[in-house]
Amino acid sequence: MEIILLEHVEKLGKMGDKVHVKNGYARNYLLPQNKALRATEANVAFFEKQRAELEARNKALFDEANKKAEELKGFSAVVIRQAAETGQLYGSVTIRDIAQAINESGVALERRFVALDKPIKYLGIYPVKLSLHPEVSQTILVNVARTPDEAKKQEKAYNNQSADAAVKAEPEAKAEAQAN
Repeated sequence: MEIILLEHVEKLGKMGDKVHVKNGYARNYLLPQNKALRATEANVAFFEKQRAELEARNKALFDEANKKAEELKGFSAVVIRQAAETGQLYGSVTIRDIAQAINESGVALERRFVALDKPIKYLGIYPVKLSLHPEVSQTILVNVARTPDEAKKQEKAYNNQSADAAVKAEPEAKAEAQAN
């Protein structure tokens, strides 16, 4: 089915692009979510008439996403869970848990913005991508621990490890620069 995109859709196209997609994807996702229109002559004319309004709406969403990304820069969320001695969780940490932890810390965020490939099943600190807009994303750290004290220890160890890695990388970068 050929459609016209009403907004930027990741891995598909930008607003105004005519693209060919599978019928089910268009009928079940793009059309009900108002992300696209069927590419008929009437819809093409309607899109051209509404283009300025759609671009203004997209610009406002983009600006809002950029503001939220700046607010979340360097952010880390703590999720407290029970776990075995081996560090394996009794259950898992999902998108819903991460969004709830972010909201509890005072930053309003819908769970649809959290992009997690698979649930977290072990204690530790994990980078999690937030897709705030098709063109704007931010990575935060999620600290999964048994207690708040353990979370602080993990964060301190993670920061020390990051600092050590930066110190080790600095002489290697200088040596590489001198070699070139």
